[in-house]
Parts: sequence; C-alpha cells; structure tokens
Amino acid sequence: MASAAEQMAANISWSTLGKATELRQRIFFTIGLLIVYRIGTYIPVPGIDGVALEQFFDQAAAGLGGVLNMFTGGAISRMGIFALGIMPYISASIIVQLLASMWEPLKQLKKEGEAGRKKINQYTRYGTVFLATFQAYGLAVSLETGGLATDPGWFFRAAVVITLVGGTMFLMWLGEQITARGVGNGISLIIFVGIIAELPAALAQFFEQGRTGALATPAILGVILMLIGTMIFVVFMERSLRKIHIQYPRRQVGMKVYDGSSSHLPVKVNPAGVIPAIFASSLLLLPTTISTFSGGQAAGPVMSTILAYFGPGQPLYLLFFAGMIIFFTYFYTVNVAFKTEDVAENLKNQNGFIPGIRPGKKTEEYLDYVVNRILVLGSIYLAVVCLMPEVVRTNLAITAYFGGTSILIIVSVGMDTVQQIQSHLLAHQYEGLIEKSQLRGKRRGKARGTARR
Repeated sequence: MASAAEQMAANISWSTLGKATELRQRIFFTIGLLIVYRIGTYIPVPGIDGVALEQFFDQAAAGLGGVLNMFTGGAISRMGIFALGIMPYISASIIVQLLASMWEPLKQLKKEGEAGRKKINQYTRYGTVFLATFQAYGLAVSLETGGLATDPGWFFRAAVVITLVGGTMFLMWLGEQITARGVGNGISLIIFVGIIAELPAALAQFFEQGRTGALATPAILGVILMLIGTMIFVVFMERSLRKIHIQYPRRQVGMKVYDGSSSHLPVKVNPAGVIPAIFASSLLLLPTTISTFSGGQAAGPVMSTILAYFGPGQPLYLLFFAGMIIFFTYFYTVNVAFKTEDVAENLKNQNGFIPGIRPGKKTEEYLDYVVNRILVLGSIYLAVVCLMPEVVRTNLAITAYFGGTSILIIVSVGMDTVQQIQSHLLAHQYEGLIEKSQLRGKRRGKARGTARR
C-alpha cells in the first residue's frame, strides 16, 4: 500500500507550478545561468585560426575530438572560453575523493562535518586550478604545433591559459550556484545542456551521412532502434529499487501512546547515477586532449603508443572504460551516495530497525551486504549501457552524441531534475495543507469564543 506522501506525489499537477513561487524562481535562476554558459561557448579564445579549426574538427568529429566536443557542449570545436569545460573540476574531485578515502589527514577532515567539507572543497578548487592550468598550457602548445594559432608565441600561450583557466573556474562557480540556489545538480546540468544543445546538429550530420550513402539505410534504422532501446532500458534501471523493510516500535509521548509503524528504505540499483560514467570519461580524456589537437605531431612515441591502444573503440579502451565505471560505481556509492554507516546511525537515532537485525553495527553490516550485491547489477548495467553504443558508434564512424555515455547523461540528469522539481512541488503542497489547517484551527477557536459570549 502506498504511503500518504506517495499518494500525494502521484496527485501532483503541474498547474500547481504557478503557485509555487520559490520553485519558479529556482527554475528561472537555473535557466538564466545555463544561458550564460551557452553564450560563453561561442566567445572564442584570442589568436585562433577559425577556418583551420573548423577543418580539423570536421575530420576529428567521429573520433576522440567528437568526444571532447560532446563534454564541452561544442565549446572546444569553436575554441570558446569554456573549451576545457567542467572536466578539470571533475578530475580534481576524483583525486581529492580518492585521497580522502586513503590519506589519514583528509579522512579526519571528512569527520569534522561542515567545516571539514568546506576545507575539502577548497582543496578541490586548488586542484582544479592546477589541472586547468596544465591542460590549458598543453592545449596552447598543441594548437601552435597543429597550425591552429594565427600568431604563435608566449603571448598566445599566456592568453590561452588565462582565458581557459578563468572559463573553467567560472563554470565551476556556475555549477555550485545552480546546485545551491537552482534546481538539479549544477555540474551534471552543465554537461546535460551542452549535449542537448548540440544534438540537433549531430542528428542532421547523421542523416546527411545516410543521404550521401556513407551509411546504409539498415544501419541508420538499426542505430535509431538501438538508441530508443537504450533509453528505455536506462529509464527502467534508473527507476528500479530494492526496498528494505523498516519497523518503528510503539512509543509514548507524554500521556499519548502511538502504535508502531512500518516503512521502507529505498536503495536504487544505481545509487551513483551518472557520476561513474562522467568520472571514467574524464580520466580517458585527460591524457589525450593535447595529442588530439597536435594531430600526433607533439605526442611523442609514448603518447602515440597509448593512443594506438586506448583510442575509441579499441579493446584496451573499452576494457579500461568498463573497469573505471565499475570502480567508480562502488567508490562513489560507498563514500558519497549511500553511506551505510550514516544510514544505520540515523535509523538507530529514530528508533527504527530492520526486522531480525540488531540496530547499530549489525544493521550497517546488513546494509553493506545488500548494497554490495545490488551494485554488482548496477555497475554491470552502467558498463553495458556505456560500452555497447560506443562499439556501434566507433564501427560506423558516427557522431559521439550517439554514444552510451551521452544517452545515460541525458536520461539520468533529466529524470533527476524532474524528480527534484516534483519534490519541491510536494513540499509546497505540504506547506499549503499546514497553512490551511492552521487557518481552520484559528477559525474554530474564534467560533468557540463567540459562542461562549
């Protein structure tokens, strides 16, 4: 039987959006910042040869250049001020979170609550500046080597580094503002909007390949069916839950005795969401950004060997991609998305317990057992969704926007954002019911006072 909250959520009408003033402001704030982001992707870095850059990306669109372009919302194909995108921040977050789970000083910081979290966020920002500076300088040198700079030299390199690092830090700030004052996860929404904005052009390019005969009609139909099937599968898996029964004992508050109640603790099949795919992709893109723009001229023998084995569609690339997705699914779930220690402690503080399991340490061990078993299915699901379209995309030489990672980001981030909007609407509906009950109580009080007189 559905709870009262679930029944109310099912009866929510989008017409109530007009009455939810705070939610409306949050949505407009989010849209405004995302528009600012999209405008920034069209502001070019000074000193770039636009014609040569366009010719380069026409050749690289089906390879790694297309993947880079997807994650930056098209900014890197135009060499806009947001050409590095949000990937340096994501890479820095990965490094800091890995250190926080292994290095004792950062472990102690995590236990200090809000103050420790702020300190860790500060270290993440420092790491973002360092990685962005390193990548921006390498990109500037690669642009010169690839003949994409109009006036090569130290002035050009300095201009590229300052512009791209400033753009990345501004994007990081935008993402934090959206998360805090808007709707949805800001970092994920920035990547989501970049993919959605470039999707029409990718579709036009895909159908143009069919019109010119580069792709056969059965191949086009097969890709379309694969995309639809993948999206349906992602929606099904993202909505899948494992419900753990929770029992609350009878309790006495003052002179009143409340009967025991039961509820459930929902555990998603994929608690980490789209984060593992983004993390894995950022690690794959980190060492190859420079060589992509230099066309292999500045890569050297070591980097050339790495690119030969870790290029899109290569067996080692797919194996490493799958391994990183599985690793980050476990790592992010255990350390961020579903901390079994915190969940067990909260249940103990609320006098809740799992039938047959003692509160405290035993509950934590049981939750670890359940979550680890669920993550076997969840991590394999993420790896399959990301890899299968990737293999098809690489073999057919079609745009990266039809890859598994882009589909996962579009569906997962879209569902998460809609879910947050519904949560805000549900909270607004609760507030309305409370206000009505208070007004009714006041009216009844006044009526009784009048009757007594």
